[in-house]
Amino acid sequence: MLRPLFEFVDALPSSIALRESVYGYTVLLTTHVLSMCLFAGLVIMMDLRLAGFGNKKTPISEIQKRLFPWQTLGMVGSTITGVLLFYGQPMRYYGKVYYWTKIAMMILALLNLLYFHLSTYRSVGQWDTAVSPPLNVRLAGIISLVLWAGVVATGRLTAYDWLTYR
Repeated sequence: MLRPLFEFVDALPSSIALRESVYGYTVLLTTHVLSMCLFAGLVIMMDLRLAGFGNKKTPISEIQKRLFPWQTLGMVGSTITGVLLFYGQPMRYYGKVYYWTKIAMMILALLNLLYFHLSTYRSVGQWDTAVSPPLNVRLAGIISLVLWAGVVATGRLTAYDWLTYR
């Protein structure tokens, strides 16, 4: 069902031009890694506080306020460059188990984020300065850490062909 769409995008002149570009794909890949480092590093800082492991003296709302703009910048950069990297070589990713695992973990991480912000974070005033936040807050942080680490790991493993669906 998806294969014809992937093949269509793969055959587009702009997709071909991007993957055959001397510098385009390399610059995109480098920018993707740098923006991903910015995003992932700041997410780790936030999640460690939520999990009760780091920055225990700083209120969670203060960490959120300071990091959120930079996290957003990293996420936007990673998303744009990631979509363009996919656009340049869609058939390279089509059969890769690690690619689809990465996408699934990104979706789960985003659902965890949405759930946390739409429900748990609403009561931040009650546990904002707690050295050890409530269990549901700590779980949200730990789940996020595990999922984003998985996204980074499977994203890196996508470069290798030893686990490809044929």
